[in-house]
Amino acid sequence: MDLAADHAVEAILRDELAREARALAAVVPVLRHLLSSDADALVSDAILARVRGMIHDLAAQLGAAAAGRDPATRAGPGEDPAALESLAARLMAEEALLGHCHALAAESLIAGRLQQRQALDPVLSPLLQELIASQDTEVAGLAMSALAAQSRFVQSQRRMELPIGELPAELFHALVAQVQASAPDSGALVRLQAGYDEAGTRLGLMARLVAAMRRGAVAGLALDHAGLALFASTLAATARTARGDAVLVCHEGQAARLALLLRAAGLTPSAAERQILLVAPAARLPRGLAQLSPEQAAALAHAGEPL
Repeated sequence: MDLAADHAVEAILRDELAREARALAAVVPVLRHLLSSDADALVSDAILARVRGMIHDLAAQLGAAAAGRDPATRAGPGEDPAALESLAARLMAEEALLGHCHALAAESLIAGRLQQRQALDPVLSPLLQELIASQDTEVAGLAMSALAAQSRFVQSQRRMELPIGELPAELFHALVAQVQASAPDSGALVRLQAGYDEAGTRLGLMARLVAAMRRGAVAGLALDHAGLALFASTLAATARTARGDAVLVCHEGQAARLALLLRAAGLTPSAAERQILLVAPAARLPRGLAQLSPEQAAALAHAGEPL
């Protein structure tokens, strides 16, 4: 084994990963600054608009629950706009929540680009259609539930909304705790917590579907066949990374990180290149990728994670 060559390849990849990591690490601080700015009329970025919409939608749901109403009603008659703005401002200070909303907004917009470029339906991908028709009743049932959840997600993103019951468990309980102190007797908050089921969320269903596919989950690493939602969940599971990060590496400008995660997931360099070109047609495969084992690729990718 040529150890000098191995070190040279890793040095090149580490430099590229450091550049991409700096770009990713800047996202949440910049989002916080822009969302708290009075100059939002000058900001036309679609992701920023969606993140702002989701944060305000969550604040409206929490406000409704604290007032004893169904969170789905959002703001009701007599609602204090100043109180909702104050709650939204508190939510904007939560880095984990901002990061989650950013990943959802990015997923929606990247899926839209894939639909334009590749005619890939953001709801019903070819792989999901195949899974719905599976003779394995567990897989077919999960695929049907995932399809319904994905359809709701696409509609919610168009409205710039985020149903609070779709949050990951850690974020859900943290947000409910924020308002529970001021409304300890709210029956709506109690019912909201009692009805929460992380396994039934869109992300929970996608993760369960990937697990149920077992060895067949490798099909989920074909972006143009699986669709972005299932691809991101499969990549997160097989490369052992956060799903939000699996979405963000599908942004143009993150080709090195995407290549390493695909390699860590077990894809050959040529198969990884085909996936990269779908999201970044002008991207080049990082030099030396073929010389890295999946274990080396995973170590490099995780060493460069900013979040």
